[in-house]
Amino acid sequence: MTSQANTTQLQALIDLASQGNKEAYGELIGQASTRLLHLTRKMLRGFPQLQRWEGTDDVFQTAAMRLYRSLSDVQPASVREFLGLATLQIRRTLIDLARHHCGPGRHGDKHHSDGDGGALQQAASSPDSLDDWLRLHQAVEQLPADEREAFQLVWYAGMPQQEIAQLLDISVSTVQRRWYRAQSALGAILRADS
Repeated sequence: MTSQANTTQLQALIDLASQGNKEAYGELIGQASTRLLHLTRKMLRGFPQLQRWEGTDDVFQTAAMRLYRSLSDVQPASVREFLGLATLQIRRTLIDLARHHCGPGRHGDKHHSDGDGGALQQAASSPDSLDDWLRLHQAVEQLPADEREAFQLVWYAGMPQQEIAQLLDISVSTVQRRWYRAQSALGAILRADS
Protein backbone atom coordinates (compact mmCIF):
# COMPACT_ATOMS: atom_id res chain seq x y z
CA MET A 1 0.00 0.00 0.00
CA THR A 2 1.34 3.40 -0.92
CA SER A 3 1.84 6.14 1.62
CA GLN A 4 -0.80 8.24 -0.16
CA ALA A 5 -3.39 5.41 -0.01
CA ASN A 6 -2.64 4.84 3.66
CA THR A 7 -2.99 8.56 4.38
CA THR A 8 -6.32 8.61 2.52
CA GLN A 9 -7.62 5.67 4.59
CA LEU A 10 -6.50 7.31 7.82
CA GLN A 11 -8.22 10.56 6.85
CA ALA A 12 -11.45 8.68 6.11
CA LEU A 13 -11.35 7.15 9.61
CA ILE A 14 -10.66 10.55 11.18
CA ASP A 15 -13.64 11.98 9.30
CA LEU A 16 -15.81 9.08 10.47
CA ALA A 17 -14.74 9.62 14.09
CA SER A 18 -15.50 13.33 13.84
CA GLN A 19 -19.06 12.41 12.87
CA GLY A 20 -19.50 10.63 16.21
CA ASN A 21 -18.34 7.10 15.40
CA LYS A 22 -16.04 6.48 18.38
CA GLU A 23 -15.16 2.95 17.20
CA ALA A 24 -13.35 4.64 14.33
CA TYR A 25 -10.58 5.70 16.72
CA GLY A 26 -9.72 2.08 17.49
CA GLU A 27 -9.71 1.30 13.78
CA LEU A 28 -7.60 4.42 13.16
CA ILE A 29 -4.92 3.24 15.59
CA GLY A 30 -5.10 -0.25 14.07
CA GLN A 31 -4.66 1.08 10.52
CA ALA A 32 -1.78 3.33 11.60
CA SER A 33 -0.14 0.70 13.80
CA THR A 34 2.64 -0.21 11.36
CA ARG A 35 3.58 3.43 10.95
CA LEU A 36 3.30 4.07 14.71
CA LEU A 37 5.33 0.95 15.56
CA HIS A 38 8.09 2.16 13.23
CA LEU A 39 7.90 5.57 14.89
CA THR A 40 8.11 3.98 18.35
CA ARG A 41 11.13 1.88 17.33
CA LYS A 42 12.93 4.95 16.01
CA MET A 43 12.13 7.04 19.08
CA LEU A 44 13.17 4.23 21.47
CA ARG A 45 16.65 4.29 19.90
CA GLY A 46 16.99 7.73 21.45
CA PHE A 47 16.76 6.11 24.89
CA PRO A 48 19.58 3.53 24.87
CA GLN A 49 19.49 3.02 28.65
CA LEU A 50 15.78 2.24 28.49
CA GLN A 51 16.17 -0.52 25.90
CA ARG A 52 17.38 -2.95 28.57
CA TRP A 53 14.05 -2.70 30.39
CA GLU A 54 11.50 -2.04 27.65
CA GLY A 55 10.97 -3.44 24.18
CA THR A 56 9.46 -1.65 21.22
CA ASP A 57 6.20 -3.59 21.44
CA ASP A 58 5.76 -2.76 25.13
CA VAL A 59 6.39 0.93 24.57
CA PHE A 60 4.08 0.91 21.55
CA GLN A 61 1.27 -0.77 23.47
CA THR A 62 1.50 1.73 26.34
CA ALA A 63 1.68 4.68 23.95
CA ALA A 64 -1.24 3.33 21.86
CA MET A 65 -3.40 3.06 24.98
CA ARG A 66 -2.46 6.63 25.93
CA LEU A 67 -3.22 7.76 22.40
CA TYR A 68 -6.63 6.06 22.45
CA ARG A 69 -7.50 7.70 25.78
CA SER A 70 -6.30 11.10 24.56
CA LEU A 71 -8.59 10.86 21.53
CA SER A 72 -11.57 11.33 23.85
CA ASP A 73 -10.22 14.80 24.72
CA VAL A 74 -8.49 15.82 21.49
CA GLN A 75 -10.16 15.05 18.18
CA PRO A 76 -7.64 15.47 15.36
CA ALA A 77 -9.10 16.85 12.15
CA SER A 78 -6.35 15.55 9.88
CA VAL A 79 -3.71 12.84 9.54
CA ARG A 80 -1.17 15.54 10.28
CA GLU A 81 -2.79 16.32 13.65
CA PHE A 82 -3.22 12.60 14.42
CA LEU A 83 0.48 11.87 13.79
CA GLY A 84 1.44 14.87 15.92
CA LEU A 85 -0.71 13.57 18.77
CA ALA A 86 0.70 10.05 18.36
CA THR A 87 4.27 11.37 18.43
CA LEU A 88 3.49 13.36 21.57
CA GLN A 89 2.07 10.29 23.33
CA ILE A 90 5.04 8.10 22.34
CA ARG A 91 7.48 10.76 23.53
CA ARG A 92 5.64 11.15 26.85
CA THR A 93 5.56 7.38 27.31
CA LEU A 94 9.31 7.13 26.73
CA ILE A 95 10.04 9.99 29.13
CA ASP A 96 7.82 8.45 31.83
CA LEU A 97 9.43 5.02 31.39
CA ALA A 98 12.92 6.52 31.45
CA ARG A 99 12.13 8.30 34.70
CA HIS A 100 10.65 5.12 36.15
CA HIS A 101 13.55 2.84 35.25
CA CYS A 102 16.56 5.12 35.12
CA GLY A 103 15.96 8.02 37.47
CA PRO A 104 18.08 8.59 40.56
CA GLY A 105 17.90 5.63 42.91
CA ARG A 106 16.04 3.44 40.39
CA HIS A 107 17.12 -0.02 39.32
CA GLY A 108 18.21 1.20 35.87
CA ASP A 109 20.56 3.65 37.54
CA LYS A 110 22.54 0.73 38.97
CA HIS A 111 22.89 -1.37 35.81
CA HIS A 112 24.50 -1.02 32.44
CA SER A 113 23.66 -2.95 29.31
CA ASP A 114 26.79 -2.61 27.23
CA GLY A 115 28.66 -5.63 28.60
CA ASP A 116 31.72 -3.46 29.16
CA GLY A 117 32.19 -1.83 32.54
CA GLY A 118 34.58 0.79 31.14
CA ALA A 119 31.97 2.06 28.74
CA LEU A 120 29.62 2.76 31.63
CA GLN A 121 31.91 5.46 32.98
CA GLN A 122 32.28 6.96 29.52
CA ALA A 123 28.50 6.95 28.97
CA ALA A 124 27.91 8.90 32.16
CA SER A 125 30.00 11.79 30.89
CA SER A 126 28.97 11.70 27.23
CA PRO A 127 26.27 13.89 25.70
CA ASP A 128 24.30 10.70 25.09
CA SER A 129 23.47 10.29 28.77
CA LEU A 130 19.88 9.69 29.78
CA ASP A 131 19.55 13.18 31.24
CA ASP A 132 20.66 14.72 27.95
CA TRP A 133 18.21 12.61 25.99
CA LEU A 134 15.40 13.52 28.39
CA ARG A 135 16.27 17.20 28.06
CA LEU A 136 16.22 16.91 24.27
CA HIS A 137 12.82 15.22 24.15
CA GLN A 138 11.36 17.68 26.65
CA ALA A 139 12.83 20.62 24.74
CA VAL A 140 10.97 19.49 21.62
CA GLU A 141 7.73 20.43 23.37
CA GLN A 142 9.03 24.02 23.76
CA LEU A 143 9.48 24.54 20.02
CA PRO A 144 7.02 26.70 18.07
CA ALA A 145 4.31 24.56 16.45
CA ASP A 146 5.70 24.62 12.88
CA GLU A 147 9.24 23.77 13.95
CA ARG A 148 8.04 21.09 16.40
CA GLU A 149 5.99 19.46 13.66
CA ALA A 150 8.91 19.47 11.21
CA PHE A 151 11.24 18.07 13.87
CA GLN A 152 8.80 15.31 14.81
CA LEU A 153 8.25 14.26 11.21
CA VAL A 154 11.95 14.30 10.26
CA TRP A 155 13.57 13.08 13.50
CA TYR A 156 10.98 10.78 15.04
CA ALA A 157 8.97 9.60 12.03
CA GLY A 158 11.97 9.51 9.69
CA MET A 159 9.86 10.78 6.81
CA PRO A 160 11.57 12.10 3.68
CA GLN A 161 11.29 15.86 3.30
CA GLN A 162 9.38 15.47 0.02
CA GLU A 163 6.71 13.37 1.78
CA ILE A 164 6.53 15.87 4.64
CA ALA A 165 6.02 18.69 2.14
CA GLN A 166 3.11 16.79 0.58
CA LEU A 167 1.56 15.96 3.95
CA LEU A 168 1.78 19.57 5.15
CA ASP A 169 0.97 21.04 1.72
CA ILE A 170 4.11 23.20 1.74
CA SER A 171 7.29 23.33 -0.34
CA VAL A 172 10.34 21.20 0.36
CA SER A 173 12.35 24.38 1.01
CA THR A 174 9.83 25.36 3.71
CA VAL A 175 10.28 21.94 5.33
CA GLN A 176 14.05 22.45 5.20
CA ARG A 177 13.77 25.92 6.77
CA ARG A 178 11.55 24.63 9.59
CA TRP A 179 13.89 21.68 10.19
CA TYR A 180 16.90 24.03 10.35
CA ARG A 181 15.07 26.44 12.70
CA ALA A 182 14.02 23.52 14.91
CA GLN A 183 17.62 22.31 15.19
CA SER A 184 18.85 25.83 15.96
CA ALA A 185 16.14 26.43 18.56
CA LEU A 186 16.80 23.07 20.24
CA GLY A 187 20.49 23.88 20.40
CA ALA A 188 19.73 27.21 22.04
CA ILE A 189 17.28 25.65 24.51
CA LEU A 190 19.71 22.91 25.48
CA ARG A 191 22.64 25.32 25.85
CA ALA A 192 20.52 27.60 28.05
CA ASP A 193 19.54 24.64 30.26
CA SER A 194 23.13 23.50 30.83
